[in-house]
Amino acid sequence: MDGVLIDSNPTHAATWIEYLSGQNLPYAGIDTWMAGKRNDQIMRILLGDEPSENEIFAHGAAKEALYRQRMAPQMERRLTPGLRTFLDSVAGLPIGLGSNAEPANVDLLLDSTGLRSRFHAVVDGHQVEHPKPSPDIYLRVAELLGVGASECLIFEDSPSGIRAARAAGARVAGVSASGESLAGADHTIRDFTDPSLTAWLSSLL
Repeated sequence: MDGVLIDSNPTHAATWIEYLSGQNLPYAGIDTWMAGKRNDQIMRILLGDEPSENEIFAHGAAKEALYRQRMAPQMERRLTPGLRTFLDSVAGLPIGLGSNAEPANVDLLLDSTGLRSRFHAVVDGHQVEHPKPSPDIYLRVAELLGVGASECLIFEDSPSGIRAARAAGARVAGVSASGESLAGADHTIRDFTDPSLTAWLSSLL
């Protein structure tokens, strides 16, 4: 979701920095390594010394509430360019969403933009035992869609997400706003208006 359907990672990074600085917690470099990680993974890195589950949850919940407050007014204009047109073009296919994002963040995106009906299966990081880079999320999405993971094409923007997609046995399309190729992806696009996307998809048929 983040970084694929919507350009939310800059807001996530800014919110983490705002929240952590207010808590006198370290945040140096978080904008470079947070992508694709679930909040409990991030907080364990930041807190160290085996923090309690309650402490991890409280910090993550507070940060995400602040993120939703910051992001809600921007949702529509931050959708990845070409997304709606692309979803229209593949409307006849089984489409799923698998994300390490918090359930409330997934709901905010799908409901505020009216995109929920486009996805036949939605799995967040709290619905599986192991988040990305484990393949659990994508294996569960494929199961709900009634297809094999090897039949799926997964769009990802992070190294951990690409590893998860690969481990599930799926093809991977990288989404990189910079246009730089993403390691492990079969093909990389800048966004869903990228002219190379249609030709590449046709080559897979």
